[in-house]
Amino acid sequence: MKTNQMRTLHSMAHTAARRGLYLLLGAVLMITATVPALAQTETLRSLVQDFDAYRSKALQEKLYLHLDRPFYACGETMWFKVYNTDGTLHKPLDLSKVAYVEVLDEGLKPVLQGKIALKDGTGNGSFVLPVSLTSGNYKVRAYTSWMKNFGPEFYFETPVTIVNSFTNLGFAPVQDSAAYAVQFFPEGGNLVQGISGTVAFQGVNKKTGKGVDFAGKVVDNNGVEVAQFRSHKFGIGQFTFTPAAAATYTAIIELPNRKVLRQKLPQVYEQGYSLHLEEYNADQLQLTVAATGQQPEAVHLLGHARQIIGVAESARLQQGAATFVVDKNKLAEGINHFTVFNNQKQPVCERLYFKRPTQKLQVEASTDKDLYTTREKVTTSLLTQAQAGQAVPANLSVSVYKLDALQGESATDINPYLWLTSDLKGTVEQPGYYFTASGPEVDEAVDNLMLTHGWSRFRWEDVLQEQSTNYKFLPEYNGHFIRGKVTDAETGAIAPSITTYLAAPGKHVRFYSATSDKEGLMQFEAKDFYGPKEIVVQSNFLKDSTYHFEIFSPFSDKYAARPWPGFDIEEHLQQELTQRHIGVQVPYTYHEKHLNVYRAPGIDSTAFYGKANATYLLDDYVRFKVMEEVMREYVPGVQVRLRKGSFHFNVLNSPHSSLFYTNPLVLLDGVPVFDIDKIMAFDPRKVRKLEVFTSRYFHGPHVYTGLVSYTTYQGDLAGFQLDPRSLLIEYEGLQLQREFYAPSYESDEQRQNRLPDFRNLLHWSPNVVTKADGKAALNFFTSDDAGRYIVVVQGMTRSGLAGSKTFTFEVRQQAL
Repeated sequence: MKTNQMRTLHSMAHTAARRGLYLLLGAVLMITATVPALAQTETLRSLVQDFDAYRSKALQEKLYLHLDRPFYACGETMWFKVYNTDGTLHKPLDLSKVAYVEVLDEGLKPVLQGKIALKDGTGNGSFVLPVSLTSGNYKVRAYTSWMKNFGPEFYFETPVTIVNSFTNLGFAPVQDSAAYAVQFFPEGGNLVQGISGTVAFQGVNKKTGKGVDFAGKVVDNNGVEVAQFRSHKFGIGQFTFTPAAAATYTAIIELPNRKVLRQKLPQVYEQGYSLHLEEYNADQLQLTVAATGQQPEAVHLLGHARQIIGVAESARLQQGAATFVVDKNKLAEGINHFTVFNNQKQPVCERLYFKRPTQKLQVEASTDKDLYTTREKVTTSLLTQAQAGQAVPANLSVSVYKLDALQGESATDINPYLWLTSDLKGTVEQPGYYFTASGPEVDEAVDNLMLTHGWSRFRWEDVLQEQSTNYKFLPEYNGHFIRGKVTDAETGAIAPSITTYLAAPGKHVRFYSATSDKEGLMQFEAKDFYGPKEIVVQSNFLKDSTYHFEIFSPFSDKYAARPWPGFDIEEHLQQELTQRHIGVQVPYTYHEKHLNVYRAPGIDSTAFYGKANATYLLDDYVRFKVMEEVMREYVPGVQVRLRKGSFHFNVLNSPHSSLFYTNPLVLLDGVPVFDIDKIMAFDPRKVRKLEVFTSRYFHGPHVYTGLVSYTTYQGDLAGFQLDPRSLLIEYEGLQLQREFYAPSYESDEQRQNRLPDFRNLLHWSPNVVTKADGKAALNFFTSDDAGRYIVVVQGMTRSGLAGSKTFTFEVRQQAL
């Protein structure tokens, strides 16, 4: 009996032990499964946090320029409107107050440059094209100081053609001398052996920059054909094949000129990752990650558009593959980047997907007639709507120019630029096609475009780096930054902590100060600095006497590597060019006084120190020949003292009824004069006004014991000799706005005026603002140049809706 009980107890203990062992093993397995899952979740969370941290510090600006037309003759004026938007939300952005606009020649040399004032995210300007330019294709680019931190690929660029009709164009015979370039782009980034991969391709005519239709095949290193291909739209297409181990592949391409081009495909890797995207259904996408030579591991997918994360998921590779199914409604509109990371947070694949925007600014525009005679009034009506029946105010720019063999429709449009081309690498041919057309053919063309034009507006190295980025160029919140450097004049060594002063002599006193940093760099915030001026840069030479000053150009010296289409004007266009040549000269002959009229910038003309405590117009007093007599007789707020053979000023500290015992800040036409003896030796009869600030004056971090400001009649220093150690240079400030001029033909007398009018640009309005009802109207007159004219309207709302409208009308000669 006891033996049976013992056996029973032993059996129960053994069973309990086994159960405990099973529970322990189960717990171990759960922990083993949980640890990778936790690590997987932590890696994904870290990626998202790094991305959000980068986004918060790297706000993106996007500039768009609406140019008045795509073709110019030397002597004409190029007009443009600048739109500055938030690169994430595409709303007008009132961050930078200055845009830098340049015209570049084929050698990437800037031939024209301008600093354009921005307010509430917009600005406008112009360039008169000099007759020193050679005929050719040029590029107009635009950027802000802040954008210089992120590289020239971020800048706005658009091509224009400029012809110098004052020189011999040297018409060349028409011949087929086109050269072609074909590129191949593996989906996800790389070809990996044993993994079926999609390869996109693009072929362009290097002379025109346009896509070309072509066909070809792919053979391996044994000459065996593995794939065939044919371009689909704009010279772009795709094919699929599975690369073999240790193989190389060559594309044999049949070009339009019947020549055959042999080109190697990108390298096939033994190990690596591949990414394939396809439509899963109408509402979902499927992304498949495949890998060879990799242990089972977690991969992480980030889907992001304009730095907005829409998708963040992880999955484990099972038998070398992982699949993600993504709901399209999670994706932001525009270009979405799907980036795959391995467990070491390294980006290994990327694929682009375009989600068409559903909303845009609806612009309705029409003229009161379709057909006009020369010198007839045209009335244009505009209506802006968020959607049909919902009016919305908008800020627009309007151009009206002639369509002919020289110039067609502009290649740029604000809506496709913001949503598409600004986030893609290279040149997109006819970007409007992807917005206005629909159907399977367009969907295929969009996908091919995403495969061949991939590009991010940031580098993952910058996002994932542990240390925060210090940006060299700050946003110009309040005005233009004039930057420079201070060095030792004898040794050339960097000179840190030197207080420097910048002044622009003039009737309106402009004075700026800065202290050089540890690298000797100085930065002056020049608010309301317009037009060309002479600037004076110096230190207090009574204290800092051995320094050299240098002022940098604010324009970028970095250039995007984009193709440059060839220039070719054919002889059959000679008649149009002759007409354009005459049209250029007529305004200078008969209306020159109207061509250089500038609008006042509307800035405060008060001196930077505000209203002075005392102002003396010296013509109201008996004019003395010696400055000492003027100061002692007329200016009680300044006591003149002579100590150790040198003059000194002691300004009354009026709040405390006492005197300051150190020299005040003394200015002549805004230029600081630290040697009081020099100002006392200056002829007072050249001074129109004297102002005194009788209290402590604070200018940035600097404090002055009063201020004495002299202004000459012309604001040009009137012969005052600057210290030879000062830097005196010509400097172009913000561009003054030129007024657009066009003749008026309201009266019979004006219509019968015998002065010729061959304008091909009938109208330019950079600031047309529709009201709350969405309506606006504008008027202009046709010229003596008959033909078909196009009206181009572009703009956006405060909420970020962008849109455009183009239409045409006809002008015929008046019947005699």
